[in-house]
Amino acid sequence: MSTGPIDLHHQGPGIVGCYLLETEDGPALFDCGPTSCVERLEAGLGERGLELRDVRHLLLSHIHLDHAGAAGVLVRRHPGLQVHVSEVGAPHLVDPSRLEASARRLYGETFDALWGELAPIPSENVHVVGDRVVGLDCFPTPGHAWHHVSYLDRDGTLYAGDAAGVRLTGGRFVMPPCPPPELDPEVWEATIAEIERRAPGRLALVHFGLFDDVEAHLSSLREALRRWGERVEDGMDEAAFVAAARFDVSQTDPGLVDEYERAGPYWHHFRGFERYWRKRREASP
Repeated sequence: MSTGPIDLHHQGPGIVGCYLLETEDGPALFDCGPTSCVERLEAGLGERGLELRDVRHLLLSHIHLDHAGAAGVLVRRHPGLQVHVSEVGAPHLVDPSRLEASARRLYGETFDALWGELAPIPSENVHVVGDRVVGLDCFPTPGHAWHHVSYLDRDGTLYAGDAAGVRLTGGRFVMPPCPPPELDPEVWEATIAEIERRAPGRLALVHFGLFDDVEAHLSSLREALRRWGERVEDGMDEAAFVAAARFDVSQTDPGLVDEYERAGPYWHHFRGFERYWRKRREASP
């Protein structure tokens, strides 16, 4: 079982974290954040009595930069670190050039400050996940991204990445992070059902913290995913969507509206849904 997240202080406290957990093969990290936060990650390990070289495994949920951007730099600093990722994600860790080019198009001149370096990982350090990884159950959890996986430990903690949404410390709103290009809300609903079937006792969220009201949390995630998708399907434009999403968060967490935006920009969600529905229309006869 893991303790609470290591706060990486990405754009402020309580936005992006990663988890240190003990496995059958020694200490592991679940997700690692971006390279811009590596020093904070190493400081967080130090607060737990460890150095980076003590960590044997890095378990990645997916390769989005807020979850995995630092992986290559960590392996460069600690060549013994073994990195576990989905089959689709693995080639992009070995050669992150396409991933970086795509992210630079999205983030423009803010890329370097937000994310920092994307370093390649030697192929011998990259392992495609199966059903079990260093003693944890591992299973696909697509919807947010096709290559997303989650890990369930023997104590019932689900290391959920983004599959169980975004919920900031002290917040009640559960936000579905929906950036383009891989969002598929129908597939995500099936993932939520699969998580419910596995009945974890608590959720470890990268954005941000541990939550044990699992049933209510997943119900809120499902409801927000449907409501936001319907708005875009019905023709709501980006400005109106952003205003409506901010209003949704303000109804339960008025003091956290801007923090939720830092964790998952509202315009990201609109563009993910807009692309999804546009592709659906183009595919219709």
